[in-house]
Amino acid sequence: MNKIKQNKDDNKIIPTPDKKPYVRPRNINLSIKITQEERDMIERRMAQSGMSILRAYIVKMAIDGRVIHVELESVREMIRLLSNVSNNINQIAHKANATNNIYAKDVDALREYVDELWEQTRAILQKLSKL
Repeated sequence: MNKIKQNKDDNKIIPTPDKKPYVRPRNINLSIKITQEERDMIERRMAQSGMSILRAYIVKMAIDGRVIHVELESVREMIRLLSNVSNNINQIAHKANATNNIYAKDVDALREYVDELWEQTRAILQKLSKL
């Protein structure tokens, strides 16, 4: 069962667990004035970071200086390409074992997948280098 404790400073009702001391982790109010343009810019950057709570975003930026949001779509694409390469290698190995031949067409297809994979890797590394 939770007890309810009234905070005298800001009149917020905060639930606290039984038999544990009440501790408010953030008890200092910090207030700044900004323009609407600055507010819009902060909200745009907050949305880009993937964060949705303004207070958390502002505290994170004030303490760490930056919030890094990694776009995982290119990583997912790289994983898909890796899976394709892996499947093709297995198919080529099965054909080679069954026929004692490796077909140039299969090797060319594999080479194309590897080239795509390297292209995707370079794109990811380029994006990471800009952080």
